[in-house]
Amino acid sequence: MNKYLWVVILAAMSSQAQELPNRLIDYGQFQQNVVSVAKIRRQNRLSEAQFIALAQQPGTVVLDARSERMFNRLHIDGAVNLSFPDFTEQELAKIIPTKDSKILIYCNNNFTNAPASFPAKTPAASLNLHTYNALHSYGYTQIYELGPLLDASATAIRLVGTERSLQ
Repeated sequence: MNKYLWVVILAAMSSQAQELPNRLIDYGQFQQNVVSVAKIRRQNRLSEAQFIALAQQPGTVVLDARSERMFNRLHIDGAVNLSFPDFTEQELAKIIPTKDSKILIYCNNNFTNAPASFPAKTPAASLNLHTYNALHSYGYTQIYELGPLLDASATAIRLVGTERSLQ
């Protein structure tokens, strides 16, 4: 296909996209949220020891946004599961008491040596990134993220699930 034809196709797609409004999808707001969340997220990344200490505080919610299947295989003891595709205002409110509740998040990219339960994602597609941004977009104000990459067989964080019973 020649270069001119691609230009015509892309121009047509661009004008067509502008003609397809959807009040429930706002990419511009998403981009703004990503920029505003970046600094907050950087300051709220926790070491393993900080994560453990904060998880023990009353009222803290440890949220696992992976699929229920992966959660059941292996997860942080005491975590609650709400799969990321199921995030809605109503579903989040069922597991997070208030908008200012402390929420700790983690994902596949926080653990090594358990690939069946924590398969690594491409770094830019890490679930922590999406989860943090989504929670912020829903108005949650105290979101903390497990920062380091930890060995699932050696971490001080207690992991439980069906995969543990197989070892």
